[in-house]
Amino acid sequence: DILNHRLVDCEAVHLTCSKNTRPLTAPDTIVLHYTAGSNGLASAYYLTRPDVAASAHLVIDRNGDIIQLVPFNGNRGTPGKASIGIELDNLGKLRREGEKFIAECGKEVQPSDVFVDEENGQPTYWHRYTDEQLKTVVLVCLLLMDRYPIRYLLRHSDITPRKIDPGPAFPREILELNR
Repeated sequence: DILNHRLVDCEAVHLTCSKNTRPLTAPDTIVLHYTAGSNGLASAYYLTRPDVAASAHLVIDRNGDIIQLVPFNGNRGTPGKASIGIELDNLGKLRREGEKFIAECGKEVQPSDVFVDEENGQPTYWHRYTDEQLKTVVLVCLLLMDRYPIRYLLRHSDITPRKIDPGPAFPREILELNR
């Protein structure tokens, strides 16, 4: 449930992000991202730092646990003044080195956790999302859509062509929740 614009009854970890104090009165969009960080909690702490321009309302880690950084009535600024940002703990696009798959941060990903896509006839490699994560993001999005006047569920890449998150490993059918 949501009480005072914060998740309750779900064992969410609540952090404080002091850079998001302007009010957000009627969020109409949820924007999905991936963290590209080493783990969910580290990414959440990174996003709370005052010297980091990026922010999010939630981080959902790989086992489905939720870390809330900003209350849902807190404006996190760009890319939209009326959006709720959800970061998914995911390493994003990977590079293949022989039989290894390496994330931008240098972390190696097991082949069973690699999603293969094709771009211009060439394979591209992506960190696969976990079932627990996807179940949690669906439940959270449905809860937010029930509580706020959400009209759009978007990927970060839908907003700006310079971004690729949450990437092709994110199931497109989840984006149909708002249809």
